[in-house]
Amino acid sequence: MLSSHLVSDLERVCDHLISLVASRVQVAGGVDDLLATHFRLTTARRDAATLPAGMHVIQETHTERQSTFIVRSDKAVQDPSWILEPLNLEDLVLTYMSRASTAGRGPRPTPEDQR
Repeated sequence: MLSSHLVSDLERVCDHLISLVASRVQVAGGVDDLLATHFRLTTARRDAATLPAGMHVIQETHTERQSTFIVRSDKAVQDPSWILEPLNLEDLVLTYMSRASTAGRGPRPTPEDQR
């Protein structure tokens, strides 16, 4: 077990991640599984509710013309109008940490977050 704020160091040696904010689990799972199921999705501006079922939006930002979502999806994500980018472990951890800090005490993790 290792504890560190230097996520880049952890990425090289750890195979399981548990990210805590204010003593609450934000995300947990095998590093490979977490990285394989999280993406940065960029598309024409749209509401998160219009994304396909099975996409759990972790974070969203919008400009006048485009929307960028950090999503978790266990299913293949395919749409030629979307730009999909993989996340590195640091991006993943920072996304969950910022989600918790903007929600005050931090959100209660969903069952999907605890896998």
